Amino acid sequence: MAITKEVEMTSSKIEISSETNSMEAFHSKSDFWGRLTLWMLIVTSLMPPLYFSFVLSYHPGWGPIIGGLIGYAAFIGIMWFLEPITYYPVLGKSGTYIAFLTGNIANMCLPCSAAAQEAIGAEPGTKKAEVAGTLGIAVASFTNIVIIIVVVLSGSYILTIIPQTVQNALQYILPAIYGGVLGQFALKKPLYGLVAFVIGMAILFSPIFSLIKIVLCVGLTIAIVLYIEKLKGKKNA
Repeated sequence: MAITKEVEMTSSKIEISSETNSMEAFHSKSDFWGRLTLWMLIVTSLMPPLYFSFVLSYHPGWGPIIGGLIGYAAFIGIMWFLEPITYYPVLGKSGTYIAFLTGNIANMCLPCSAAAQEAIGAEPGTKKAEVAGTLGIAVASFTNIVIIIVVVLSGSYILTIIPQTVQNALQYILPAIYGGVLGQFALKKPLYGLVAFVIGMAILFSPIFSLIKIVLCVGLTIAIVLYIEKLKGKKNA
């Protein structure tokens, strides 16, 4: 019996070690390709304005550029720091790279990541959840790019054949996505779903700058849920 238990423990340790090494290799490749593609995107994004400014001589001067940057950063600069921190627990390392590369984080990447994790029953924050979420984001991003290409090439024609009632309904797509994701997780944790709903309603109708409402809602919900979990831990101790 002792030998059998020792063999089982050794086998379990080997499996854990193998899984850890696999995730480390996965994260290492994610870092390499994620940083490479993001830097390529940054360089590519800077090429058109640099071309217009210094090749075609349409440079507006540094004053308007710096003034515009300061004005923009004053409103949205805080999001440059809050978004990666807020979204990382759900997206994971590899998912974060893809999400910030393709964009549409709040209205596409997060719901798709959550849906993929839900489909296989993975707990958010685990290695299994990260892999599932990354695959969900990757498929969604690829599909989104294909659709964007089609829409850009034939957008005007598509708008002419879509009924006006359908066009009016498009504005409700994003709220429907968020509602579905909230309901999906609220069924598992009704108390946390209620907390998220109350906080969301309070922030929605508060005189708060619109660009920070989502991040503030997510941050407060996480903080309160962690506090509730801490209280539960003390009671069980």
